Amino acid sequence: MMKLARIDPGERGRGAFARRRQRSYLNLALLLSRAHLAKVSHEVPTVEELKRQAALSAFSASVHVQVQSLIEKLTRDQKPYLELHLRDSTAAFLIRVWHDQPCFVFCLQLRPGDAVSISGEFAFNPNFGLETKEWSARFLAPEECASLLAGPERIRAKQAADYEFILASANSLRDPRLRLLSTRFLEEFGDRFRRSAAARNYHHARRGGLVEHVAQMLRSAEALATVYTDLNRDLLLAGVLFHDSGKMWENCYPKESFEMPFDVRGELVGHISIGIELINRLWSQLRAAQEFTGLPDSESVRLHLIHLVAAHHGEKEFGSPVEPKTPEAIALHFIDNLDAKLEVIFSAYATGHRLNAGVIERVRPLPGNIVMPLPGFEDADSTEPSSERPNS
Repeated sequence: MMKLARIDPGERGRGAFARRRQRSYLNLALLLSRAHLAKVSHEVPTVEELKRQAALSAFSASVHVQVQSLIEKLTRDQKPYLELHLRDSTAAFLIRVWHDQPCFVFCLQLRPGDAVSISGEFAFNPNFGLETKEWSARFLAPEECASLLAGPERIRAKQAADYEFILASANSLRDPRLRLLSTRFLEEFGDRFRRSAAARNYHHARRGGLVEHVAQMLRSAEALATVYTDLNRDLLLAGVLFHDSGKMWENCYPKESFEMPFDVRGELVGHISIGIELINRLWSQLRAAQEFTGLPDSESVRLHLIHLVAAHHGEKEFGSPVEPKTPEAIALHFIDNLDAKLEVIFSAYATGHRLNAGVIERVRPLPGNIVMPLPGFEDADSTEPSSERPNS
């Protein structure tokens, strides 16, 4: 009891210490964000970068975006205003244009698909999200439009590297039946694949997001197959490649727009059924071309691959017509779920609404508020030359 009494006075200082530490975290995040924006100052910042910076402090910038929709409304006083929905390849935001703002007349002429530059002061409002003050707008020049649709350089480079990794993974399959099927798929649908998103709202919900999702899942599957050596590595990797192939119709962007249309085929059939149909079609083409001549038991390979696609949601409740019944189907389900959930939480760290320095407001489909991760341990001696380190 005496020991507890001695530390009681220190308890009074903990609150002040915690507040100072919280301010230090916020100041550090602000400095890092500003340093990042300074690094890319030669480029137009993305909407995602705007949201990340605005969550820390207001700042002035110009952003290039495409008009998703323009809705005319009336205030309670019956005065007109506009809701202007804008986005680029990374994220979307809304601007309310009041009737007495200088840009009101300009915005009245905008149509979905128009590409514009918005310049002003950006800030985060807890109730309305990203807001713009004292702003102006103009149409983008043709070369600016082309750059906008292509996406920022870092994302283009990442998706290009991811697609090369997917090609290499398909060509690395030792089973000739799965290798032929996978390479035929990429040859025929590669362009559409690279324009598709992995989801409409939650994870990898952007042009090229399906490529990023599949590439990361392939890396996970490859690592898992080296630990669980009884897994059929070729079947698992082919399952990763095809598991969301139906989203090339359900979640595909047009070549000149960030607005993802709704597809009748995707609505009536769904991406799992479309993926199964795609495998059967490609398989029939290869069989008709006698590509499988001399190869054993090809029908079993087709059925096992279809099962991976059919079961990858894990439960009938979540849209799978059948639950996983093979080791590869179980592995694929968990790899898919893991990559989707981690993408959501890492994106929330960058752009989510902070409730305080260590807590971010819930982002669906995660079950609750998000807590900042524990930093990795850094040895204080790790930067010293090895000759100066003490012997262990």
